[in-house]
Amino acid sequence: MGSKNVQLVLDAKATLGEGPSWNEEEKALYWVDIVGEKFCRFYPETGQNESFLIGEFVGAVVCAGKDEFVLATQSGFQSYHMKQRTLTPLVDPEAHLPSNRFNDGKCDSHGRFWAGTMEIIEKGATGSLYVLETDGSYRKVHEDVGVSNGIAWSLDENEMYYIDSMRKQVLVFEFDAEKGEISRPRLLIDFAGEQGFPDGMTIDAEGMLWIAHWDGWQVSRWNPRTGMKLESIAVPAAKVTSCIFGGDELDTLYITSARKGLEDEKAGDQPHAGGIFAVKPGVKGTKTHAFGTPYIQQKE
Repeated sequence: MGSKNVQLVLDAKATLGEGPSWNEEEKALYWVDIVGEKFCRFYPETGQNESFLIGEFVGAVVCAGKDEFVLATQSGFQSYHMKQRTLTPLVDPEAHLPSNRFNDGKCDSHGRFWAGTMEIIEKGATGSLYVLETDGSYRKVHEDVGVSNGIAWSLDENEMYYIDSMRKQVLVFEFDAEKGEISRPRLLIDFAGEQGFPDGMTIDAEGMLWIAHWDGWQVSRWNPRTGMKLESIAVPAAKVTSCIFGGDELDTLYITSARKGLEDEKAGDQPHAGGIFAVKPGVKGTKTHAFGTPYIQQKE
């Protein structure tokens, strides 16, 4: 394990904290509590955390202009207006699959929202990966997914990395940034020999991947050129769910976690499970992209 000092920055006690994204202008970290049916805005400088209750599972939140957000929820893609606190359905790609829900998601540099689904009871590979275009249309781009999870793009945007947690696999696709298309998937990292399951993921300014370990007590750094593990940093929570770089210099790695399964017993050696942690790993990260806004503005 790495010896870098991980700090608890928010004792959120989230049931299933996930999907962190950094808003550079607001100096705020957005994140979701999937089972808590809400997304939150956390200001590290003040310690203030605001919650926005959605009323259903919410797997990911992305910024989409001032006070506007797009959510990937149990009932599809929806927009949310923060000042009015109004939720507007956009499109539900899996209305015919009520036992599925959306999980992790992220925007590419062109403002498209990539988000995938999973079966709520996590038994079968009924999930798929979708792209919500900035005009409101959507495409299914990958299927036969167990638990759709972390997404990241190479620095030159020629590759997209993608995690299926159920299969304990990190895949790499060829990526066409202009068209927003993926092709030729292959296995990049097999997590079979690792502690826990691969969950959320981000990429740093050196092109290395950072992966959260569900049931693994750590985040780890990997070289996508070789598929080799470079280092790991211990986290004082078993269910580490995701990570993203933030802060003024993008040199702080914010880490989300879950306390799912601990609700009916003492947390024991992980009293801060479900909290948000931070560490300065010695490398800077990459920018979080927002959703392109034409479609959202058009619906106002």
